[in-house]
Amino acid sequence: MAVPVIEDIFWVGVNDHKTDLFEALWPLPHGISYNAYLVRDAKTALVDAVKKNYSGEFATDLRALLGNGQKIDYLIINHIEPDHSGAIDSLLSQYPDLCVVGNEKTLRLLKEFYRFPVKTLLIKDRETLSLGKHTLEFFVTPMVHWPETMMTYDQTSKTLFSGDVFGGFGTLENGIFDDEVDLGFFAEETRRYFANVLAKYSVPFQKALSKIEKLETNAIAPAHGPVYRKDPKFIRDLYGRWSRQETEKGAVIVYASMYENTKKMAEAVARGLAENGVKEIRLHDVSRTHLSFILSDIWRFRALVLAACTYNMRLFPTMELLMNFLENDHVENHLLGLIGSYSWANTALLALRDFAKKGSWQFVEPYVEALCAPTPEVLKVCQDLGKNVAQNLNSIP
Repeated sequence: MAVPVIEDIFWVGVNDHKTDLFEALWPLPHGISYNAYLVRDAKTALVDAVKKNYSGEFATDLRALLGNGQKIDYLIINHIEPDHSGAIDSLLSQYPDLCVVGNEKTLRLLKEFYRFPVKTLLIKDRETLSLGKHTLEFFVTPMVHWPETMMTYDQTSKTLFSGDVFGGFGTLENGIFDDEVDLGFFAEETRRYFANVLAKYSVPFQKALSKIEKLETNAIAPAHGPVYRKDPKFIRDLYGRWSRQETEKGAVIVYASMYENTKKMAEAVARGLAENGVKEIRLHDVSRTHLSFILSDIWRFRALVLAACTYNMRLFPTMELLMNFLENDHVENHLLGLIGSYSWANTALLALRDFAKKGSWQFVEPYVEALCAPTPEVLKVCQDLGKNVAQNLNSIP
């Protein structure tokens, strides 16, 4: 269904409840939208498309909006990833004269993804394209989060088509705009999207923000999640804070435990935190909570405690996987506490400390280690670690 956004611009996206893992990694318990936008003018431009699976629904909505007489002149690809471009062959079958607009890297990848002839228009950073009344300006924003990503700005309506930037998980059946939806829910799902998909590219994202910071925006229209027409500043501020790694007062404790001994140590840390005034505490079993949700919480809260056992003379595998993601995302501006346990090879704490040395962490002592099951004395040290983390959190303005 086509929905008017602002001055000749229509949302023509689709909602996906069938895909269970975004990028074959991240759970979608509430689905995801693929947002595309049609600008109607003397020349008609489609900004982004949708995943190939939804080509039929997409085509039906476009025909209903355009009727039989009007064609689509341009397909502007802000991001070539197939969830935004997969319907291109279907579009070409309906609109054979369609011209694909993209930057040099976009058009290069277009040939590799879709090996059929297509008319193209190469654009450069800050170039414009007139549709008639509407003039589109292009902002190339490399590595947010692929090399070819860009944003498109309609100078006439002051709408920013931002691609994956400012996007989030969750479908839009119950509302498309920020003044129609539960922003609390979408803030959570949008942070999870950022932490899972875009966090690694926080530095390039900051450069992208500086490019568009002076643009007057009446609406921000991302490729996933709600369209922000009432308060575009809301989503810009959220993404700004996350990309600067500005955190909230709170602690995330992540543990890997085979026989609940390491779990007891993690719970003792949580008790030490609670007794010393920390109310926002998230306790995760890394073997049972998907990394998607753990990473989202880590990106939100200032303190992190990792507690893991040794497994086959190595760090427990699911904890090792989490550390790989944390290292890849260049997590900074966090307090860090470490706990290890073992029965015959004291690898866990050593591996955690080796990981921590590679990053930019503010360490909180004591480091804690237990042989087999924790003694009451060890559990007391774990509580002391929680107390020390709390004191560090409480000292932050």
